[in-house]
Amino acid sequence: MAEKTPPKIKLKAARTNADFSAKEVAEIVGKNYQTILSYEKDSTEIPMSLARKLAEIYDYPIDFIFLGKTTEYNRFKAS
Repeated sequence: MAEKTPPKIKLKAARTNADFSAKEVAEIVGKNYQTILSYEKDSTEIPMSLARKLAEIYDYPIDFIFLGKTTEYNRFKAS
């Protein structure tokens, strides 16, 4: 039997769990808050350095954060 992949958390959920607003995170990382919101919907093009920084801010291991499109995440979770 194949091992199940552990569930991952979306960027937005990681941010809200860490009690940050998108504007607060944007200020910390030096990006526009709309950029942060955009990456929360589709992180396929997020620079890995930024993904690591966000994981550090949110206090999650990078491997626990889902990087991709929200629609793909929702489809995966539904199966």
